[in-house]
Amino acid sequence: MSLWNMLNELKGATWVDLTHPLTNESPYWAGIPEGSVELCRTVFDYDEEMLSCRIHTYKFPGQFGTHVDFPSHFTPGAVGSEAYEVGDGSWTAMPLCVVDLTGKVAAEGPDTAVTVADIEAWETEHGRIPEGSFVALRTDWYTRWPDNDALNNFDAEGGEHCPGWSMDALKFLYEERGIQMNGHETFDTDASFLAAEADDLACERYVLDNGHLQVEVMANLDKVPATGAVVFVTWPHIEGATGLPARVIAVFK
Repeated sequence: MSLWNMLNELKGATWVDLTHPLTNESPYWAGIPEGSVELCRTVFDYDEEMLSCRIHTYKFPGQFGTHVDFPSHFTPGAVGSEAYEVGDGSWTAMPLCVVDLTGKVAAEGPDTAVTVADIEAWETEHGRIPEGSFVALRTDWYTRWPDNDALNNFDAEGGEHCPGWSMDALKFLYEERGIQMNGHETFDTDASFLAAEADDLACERYVLDNGHLQVEVMANLDKVPATGAVVFVTWPHIEGATGLPARVIAVFK
């Protein structure tokens, strides 16, 4: 059966880019050394009547801007980008569920994590989260981009204060609902206060050590519905990567 008619229908849908634009001034995690980013450096610049051509090189960390993390990001010897092929599309196109935590952040402050109760309340309103879906945590933290200090929300002692995931919520989604991937707007998976208590990024470690993928530093989740959208997640086909900048797009009618 031809998919062309479906394509024509999709062209009439709403498309939302869930990806931050990147420049040489874009922020990245503080643990990455300075000088790790150099975008659009011209290495070939030729102008003649028969040919006008420029070629750029690009240097960036894998975990730069909106990006996808692979298990080898945290565990040496674990699989990297080479293990995730297009295949049946399960890593590329997924139902998108957006869990809105903005009200809780406004009420409780940034030291807030999504809980199983929050997800169950979401399901009461929107229905059961489908197996194989991409669940994104909306906090509107993306509006702080590209202010690095605002994204990290440092206190006077340099501690971070950002909302995020709890272990129980992630285990519920992956083990009880069978989701395919999770995503969020912050630099880290874990709510900052939980990471400080555990002295570990335990939530991120759980995701990656169980062979799952996640997308970090997402944008524009306030512009897509809680349910009904399809999300497309793509990244460069570079083998052996622990993480790569991603282009993430939501489509809905």
